[in-house]
Amino acid sequence: MTAPEKMLWQRLRLRPGGFKFRRQHPIGPYVVDFCCLAERLVVEIDGAAHDHPDRVKFDDRRVQFIKENGFRVLRVTAERVLRDVANVADAIVARVANPLHQPAAGPPPRAGEAH
Repeated sequence: MTAPEKMLWQRLRLRPGGFKFRRQHPIGPYVVDFCCLAERLVVEIDGAAHDHPDRVKFDDRRVQFIKENGFRVLRVTAERVLRDVANVADAIVARVANPLHQPAAGPPPRAGEAH
């Protein structure tokens, strides 16, 4: 694990908000940095190596595979983790607790439709 991953793991392993996270969790042929299985959220920490053109293509294929298998993917820069790990951990917990879209609830109602 990289230094930012270790820093974030020290927060996520405490089950913030009651959510259990796993580190270095396999999904198909890939191993993700962190995963909350119950909420189907993957957290990836991106360092400078992820800016290389070949790595960008690999990351895009990887994220596509993970999404096709029912997970949401949250990517966070290593720099952001190093700058304020507490804020990053809080933002992850907020995303888990209040996802932007809840597939089990179905699509949101269209304008003018009854709720």
